[in-house]
Amino acid sequence: QVQLVESGGGLVQPGGSLRLSCSASGNIVNIGSMDWHRQAPGKERELVASITRSGNANYADSVKGRFTISRDNAKNTFYLQMNSLKPEDTGVYRCRARVCTFTFGCNDYWGQGTQVSVSS
Repeated sequence: QVQLVESGGGLVQPGGSLRLSCSASGNIVNIGSMDWHRQAPGKERELVASITRSGNANYADSVKGRFTISRDNAKNTFYLQMNSLKPEDTGVYRCRARVCTFTFGCNDYWGQGTQVSVSS
């Protein structure tokens, strides 16, 4: 069974930085695309950033220039570096990855989420 575990969330003041990590474990053959999503209270889930296996990244307009998505394929780990954080970045951040295993083929898996709160 594949598991994705996020870490790195917390409370930070506006203008601060956080680095989120998403580590995949299990009988993994390889991992394809990977995304970071967030959901604020009372709002719909939003795609924040995505990255392909080869490293091509895309970002929501609201985070361009402030967030950087990256990955370490050897460690099956993904990152979201968040700089110049704003109160509107507050929410639960979840990672999603397209994970391929010998047993189950390729499927999408989600992490449990990590809370990011930006407040003074």
